[in-house]
Amino acid sequence: MSDPRQFVRIIEQFQQYLRWQQAHGCRGMDCSADTRRILSAWEHPRTASPPAAPDPAAGAGRESLEQIRQDLGPCKRCRLQAGRTNIVFGAGHPQARLLFVGEAPGFNEDRQGEPFVGQAGQLLTRIIDAMQLTREQVYLCNVLKCRPPQNRNPKPDEIAACKPFLQRQIKSIQPEFICALGSFAARTLLKSDLSISRLRGRFHDYQGIPLMPTFHPSYLLHNPGQKRPVWEDMQMIMTALGISK
Repeated sequence: MSDPRQFVRIIEQFQQYLRWQQAHGCRGMDCSADTRRILSAWEHPRTASPPAAPDPAAGAGRESLEQIRQDLGPCKRCRLQAGRTNIVFGAGHPQARLLFVGEAPGFNEDRQGEPFVGQAGQLLTRIIDAMQLTREQVYLCNVLKCRPPQNRNPKPDEIAACKPFLQRQIKSIQPEFICALGSFAARTLLKSDLSISRLRGRFHDYQGIPLMPTFHPSYLLHNPGQKRPVWEDMQMIMTALGISK
């Protein structure tokens, strides 16, 4: 490593991670070959297996996602409509067993109208792949359906305008499990003021649905040392889903 300052920063980040782990009761790490292989694979995409075919009868009697999207329309319910390119409603399996909920669309999502397609979204795809699932088998959406300017934090009135549509999406999909990505998604769904570091690592209840909060993929891009805790959270979801590790 040519720059000693970079080495010092890496050591400081690792020390911070170890202190965080100690404060949250961790007394060891899973350094098995399987875990190292999986975390390493998050750096590079892999070819995913095809999704299971949907069960046409499974969604009978539910409000469809298409109906909710039509009701949302060319939304002008808050100030974000002025600067958006596209509404980013959601994507994936309409009867997914696992629902991922993020904070808000970013630059690439706003341009393409699809959730989680930027750099953080590519990392999420690799995480889903490591869980032996595909994007087509899960459902991906955000609390906000429009991008905040310069990706700033959502404001309370913007969350209030979008939250009813998120709640209707959840009711339509009826997932067995929810994974809340980042503080805003977790706090919005759980009505909690706790930090994501305090919330993650265990299931919470969202209207009878087990909800696992974890760090947002965009946070992992700047804090790669937190990939291991996220993988621990994903392994708990896999166990709950009956996916063998």
